[in-house]
Amino acid sequence: MALSVGRSVHPEISTAYARLEEKILERDQKGASDIFYDLVRAQVPLAELVGQIVRIHAPYTHVPYHQRLDDGVPRFVNNDHCLLSSRASLDLMPLMPPELAYLPFAQTLWYLPTGLDPWNQLLGKMPGHYVRLYELKFEGKPPLPEVHWPDQAPLPIEGTWPERLNTWLTLVQRGEVINAYRVFLGLWEEAVDDPARRTPLLAQLVFAGLIDVQDRVLHNRSYTTGHKSYRARATVELARAVGWKNAHPMLYAGVPDIAVGPRWYSTYEMGCLVVQNLLDNKDRELLENDEALTPVESLALQQAILSGQEPAYIDLVVGLLKSGKGHRQIIDTIQLASAQLIIETGDPNAYSMPQHSYEYCNTVRWFFDTFAHPHRLKLLFVAAAFVTRAAHHQKHTPDNNPVKIAPPKGSDALTSSELLKRLDSALDGLRAFEAMDWVAAYLRDGADRAPLLQTLAVGAAKAGNDPHNQELGICLLDDYGHSTAEERDRLLYASAKHTAGHRKYGSHLDAWQRFSKAFGLV
Repeated sequence: MALSVGRSVHPEISTAYARLEEKILERDQKGASDIFYDLVRAQVPLAELVGQIVRIHAPYTHVPYHQRLDDGVPRFVNNDHCLLSSRASLDLMPLMPPELAYLPFAQTLWYLPTGLDPWNQLLGKMPGHYVRLYELKFEGKPPLPEVHWPDQAPLPIEGTWPERLNTWLTLVQRGEVINAYRVFLGLWEEAVDDPARRTPLLAQLVFAGLIDVQDRVLHNRSYTTGHKSYRARATVELARAVGWKNAHPMLYAGVPDIAVGPRWYSTYEMGCLVVQNLLDNKDRELLENDEALTPVESLALQQAILSGQEPAYIDLVVGLLKSGKGHRQIIDTIQLASAQLIIETGDPNAYSMPQHSYEYCNTVRWFFDTFAHPHRLKLLFVAAAFVTRAAHHQKHTPDNNPVKIAPPKGSDALTSSELLKRLDSALDGLRAFEAMDWVAAYLRDGADRAPLLQTLAVGAAKAGNDPHNQELGICLLDDYGHSTAEERDRLLYASAKHTAGHRKYGSHLDAWQRFSKAFGLV
């Protein structure tokens, strides 16, 4: 989605951005939100606003490494939800009613002060999201967040364009963070005005994230969970939104982290060897497949994945490809299995693997639709592996069970509008299983799907204090609009289930209530 950047910043707006930066660095959620409301009232261009938001947090959302060994025990830290929240907000906006158009970005602004320098949060040196997560104590005025990877100057390198793309990817694999970032900036200088180079460069950026997925999840706390691919996608989508020539803050926020460790490539290697040994290296020819899966084939693949056992899904995906089934249709089926894991999750704290495996599948589908990367077929095996491991994890942790979804008793006497009001109440009230039942009631009546999608989107936008709420809400709704699967309604159930069921921090309606009051909606 291209956004207008048609007017320059007026002096008073520039002052407002400076005050916004000050409030964010002071960790003042209320103060930052109030300034954001003023900017919305001033009707600043959305592209300009997005660019400023990312510019402010970009230096402070990197970490030196995603893992620590403290007294011999691994601890994990993520750091990209400020960026991911902006991307999710951009995609949620078109689904909002006009009066709530900026609510998703209000959630981003509310989260931003809590998301800075998660590395030092993990060490208990400053407040924020990870202090909540690890129940650390903090008193006194917080220090300024630390810049772990300073911005860099471009570094030109020699070679053909494909050779230089591979040089950059090699630097990423080696963990040479600064050199990889500088080389990328050098490539960007050449590609920014040349779509023939820009598109392959951005595809390689996202590909580098998609191949980096951990090998196991049960009894693990330190993961990549596909986050580098989500970060890379956000970099691409936000850069497009603000305009390629204005994209440097997006690149700074997103590109350096792709090389930060730990890095895991063995699952992708499995995909490569399957294509080599079982598909005769015909992945490029197989990308031409476009047949749909039969209901029996779809069910078989889902059951193989949900059993949590390898290599059943590998053999089935190989067989499907050999029989002419399309890679796009296969990823849509893998998404159904991943959505089922969300539906069957019981404990609010148990959504991590289902939600991350689903976001990975969503990112793979987006990658298929956006880029013609030569190795994209191999990602089917990575996605299926990720969901299979998530299923294994859920099977061996308590309170995750099959769920019966049915319209509530008496719901057939309600109008479609009344059904959506009940759904909205269940989402706000965190009644996850009830929310799915109200979705079932609405779908039973065969009413227009658009109001249901809007209700689910608004529900996701209202639930704050963790951008996972917005990310998964929009991922599931996005895929619903693109899926080729006959059972795609399952994505709507999973959207309601995640919004109402996923772990919440503090009062999850704080930002929504402040936004409503600021704009006279209550």
